[in-house]
Amino acid sequence: MLPRLLLYSLLALAIGACQSPSPTPETTAEATPSSPIQAQLDQYVPVQLTSDLSALSAAQKQVLRLLIKAGGIMDELFWLEAYGDKTALLESIEDAATRRFAEINYGPWDRLDNNRPFVDGVGPKPAGANFYPVDLTKAEFEAAEVYGKSSLYTIVRRNSAGRLNVIPYHQQFSEQVTRAAKLLRQAAALAENPALQNYLTLRAQALLDDDYQASDLAWLDMKDNTIEVVIGPIETYEDQLYGYKAAHECYVLLKDQAWSQRLAKYAAFLPKLQEGLPVEAAYKRESPGRDTELNAYDVIYYAGDCNAGSKTIAINLPNDEEVQLQKGTRRLQLKNAMRAKFDKILLPISEVLIAEDQRQHITFDAFFGNTMFHEVAHGLGIKNTINGKGTVRKALREYASALEEGKADILGLYLIKQLHDKGALTGDLKDYYVTFMAGIFRSVRFGAASAHGKANMIRFNFFQERGAFSRDEASGTYRVNFDQLEAATAALSRLILTTQGDGDYEGVARLVAEKGKIGSQLQKDLDRLETASIPVDVVFEQGLATLGL
Repeated sequence: MLPRLLLYSLLALAIGACQSPSPTPETTAEATPSSPIQAQLDQYVPVQLTSDLSALSAAQKQVLRLLIKAGGIMDELFWLEAYGDKTALLESIEDAATRRFAEINYGPWDRLDNNRPFVDGVGPKPAGANFYPVDLTKAEFEAAEVYGKSSLYTIVRRNSAGRLNVIPYHQQFSEQVTRAAKLLRQAAALAENPALQNYLTLRAQALLDDDYQASDLAWLDMKDNTIEVVIGPIETYEDQLYGYKAAHECYVLLKDQAWSQRLAKYAAFLPKLQEGLPVEAAYKRESPGRDTELNAYDVIYYAGDCNAGSKTIAINLPNDEEVQLQKGTRRLQLKNAMRAKFDKILLPISEVLIAEDQRQHITFDAFFGNTMFHEVAHGLGIKNTINGKGTVRKALREYASALEEGKADILGLYLIKQLHDKGALTGDLKDYYVTFMAGIFRSVRFGAASAHGKANMIRFNFFQERGAFSRDEASGTYRVNFDQLEAATAALSRLILTTQGDGDYEGVARLVAEKGKIGSQLQKDLDRLETASIPVDVVFEQGLATLGL
């Protein structure tokens, strides 16, 4: 097993050479029943990522092959950012099940159990992952006058004198991004859609110079392409020290044109929804970009950050605040991944924890809608503080991601009520509310190490205080109290939006400390889900062979 000293030495080293193994192996290591890690492996249910490729041309299929290969390189980079030397870690683990669990977690820490180490001799996960020296203190970082230390696209290391310096991604990862850029340019040459061709060309260049704004804008210009890719350093969840550093990831997707047409109408409501937010005018003075889109996709490949631990089922990008205000965002609903989580996880949870007479309100359409309007809500509210503290992301630092996810969840539910009142959204509101409640139990199981898990803990405790649900002692099930839930939704929306607008770091720290935790009764109920063998999340069987490519 990997001793603590060796692990810390590896983490302290500058990020090294590329790793070659694939992000999600086509064959899964068999875990013996006696393996101590088996129960943790059983938290993940295997799901094949496939889609109908029959309508694609030979050139389009070759584009997919190239994009998946480029995604594999993003996977290499995320291993380096999250842990360090993947090969050294995996070769040090003798048990096949433990080795497979390390692959799923991109390191020796269990992402669904607050990053608890599961490899002998491994200490706690550094809050800054491998973006910073493991011995770095916040006081040292904040005192260091080093240009670019807070950049999304730099890592922080010590020089030979022990002082901090920064290295841009395109320099530190030169070999990997050069290979990835070449693949994207080859894909661009084969692309039959001019907008996709332009995006791939610009994204290739962005990997080489860390300037992503032009390619972000080009990505929003793509309207009628069937093939979609999200690639590069994007989300900052992995950096739990400050939330500054973007981690590499990749999604390869196919657009569901019919479902996307059904969703297009909702984008037109965004300006009015922004105006109607339940806060003072100062907290909604920004206008969401008018070019916002809602689309549905089959996702056929995950790599890197999005493939680690709990899996994303919807995307709202770009994250660049300037791009969002100038042009908007695109919301991608990953329909096949969403359906897998609904069937294999949410429905079984509802059979255990939702009152029997309310289970009729658990529907896939409501789950899809709740997830979609979560992404819509990311584009509303405010991106820059109202009091000169800079962007919300910079002002709230390591708490920014958790609060933003909390905003998106609760504001998404608020928006559903507004659209339903306007007649723009049909169906029974109770479907959305009860499905939302079941979704809290699903997402809170991701743990405090996840921004989504932490956001759900806060919401559960806030709802409980406001009487939004009640628990029946005899059956151990939960019942939504619809009027109280609506009132609690508006109250929590106001709290989060004003906290963001004020850049109130101390306020959000108190909110997380007081409500970002699982109480004893909730933990007992979550334990019942484990006893019922209900998985926490999915793990993908994916890649060229799975797709028949």
